[in-house]
Amino acid sequence: MSGNYSILVGTTGAGLFQSPDGGDSWSRIGSPFPGESQVRALTVDPKIPSVVYAGSNNGIYRSEDSGSNWAKLDSPMEGLNIWSIAVDPSDSNTIFAGTSPGYVFRSKDSGNSWQKLSVAISQECAIGSTRVTAMMVDPVDSRTVYAGVEIDGVYRSRDGGDTWAHVDSGIANPDIHGMAIGLGEQKTILVSTPREIFASQDEGETFQSLAATSSFPMPYCRWVAVKADDPQVLFAANGDAAIGNTGTIQRSIDGGQSWETRPLPVEPNSPVWNFATHASDPNLVLANSVYGELYRSADGGDKWEKLKKEFTEVRALAWTPN
Repeated sequence: MSGNYSILVGTTGAGLFQSPDGGDSWSRIGSPFPGESQVRALTVDPKIPSVVYAGSNNGIYRSEDSGSNWAKLDSPMEGLNIWSIAVDPSDSNTIFAGTSPGYVFRSKDSGNSWQKLSVAISQECAIGSTRVTAMMVDPVDSRTVYAGVEIDGVYRSRDGGDTWAHVDSGIANPDIHGMAIGLGEQKTILVSTPREIFASQDEGETFQSLAATSSFPMPYCRWVAVKADDPQVLFAANGDAAIGNTGTIQRSIDGGQSWETRPLPVEPNSPVWNFATHASDPNLVLANSVYGELYRSADGGDKWEKLKKEFTEVRALAWTPN
């Protein structure tokens, strides 16, 4: 794409950064974000790629120009930490947001008004408050919505968010880190947990183990992602610990049956945390380490380069075409 795309990086403590030219230059977004914002969620509208949503510890924000300018949205999420955002691929007006403590909110008017949904998520867990770390709308059936909770498993709605059920049969650890959907011959729901990745081919009714970190170089797994044009190509974010000292990028080209470590130009300074993909260029994949390194592949994950710019602690990553 030759740099004709914008990269957005959400940090915990330094707010939001944007590069309008594929990583060549960067600026820190000021107003309306407070100076020490914790931006843990970034989501690009699947139908309108210039529209981006950011979730923070002080509210939810929307940009209509690929992240250059932002407006804060009025919402009942003030005082909560927003960990995840999903936009309905078939209806840009419908948005879901997940928070810590563990609540789910829905907007049906592009974020102008919000409703707190009735999801029976536990409010306390081993890490204190639960966190809705992943929100996902089924791209084939937008009435089906998923929420992944750290630490309380997977929830699913079949009616666009009105009612929810706990659906994590077969998931050994309810500490949900990430979720993705692969649209192959069979639709596959992927869920990552600290030590294992699970897959469901019956829309969450049952899950089976797809990969254990015992087969990875390091024991910790954070995010899972699917290549935008090939559901057989999967990516897993790997590291030595939740807040560790190094990490790897794992890739599968056979739907998760086998995995390989992709070489990086330098050893990451911390676990790999997240991936960013977009359907406009399926071969362009971005990844970040927890402590601020960005990596980029222009060929679907074969070769990777490290971007020059480094950040503080990074928890959200996205890119969108200009």
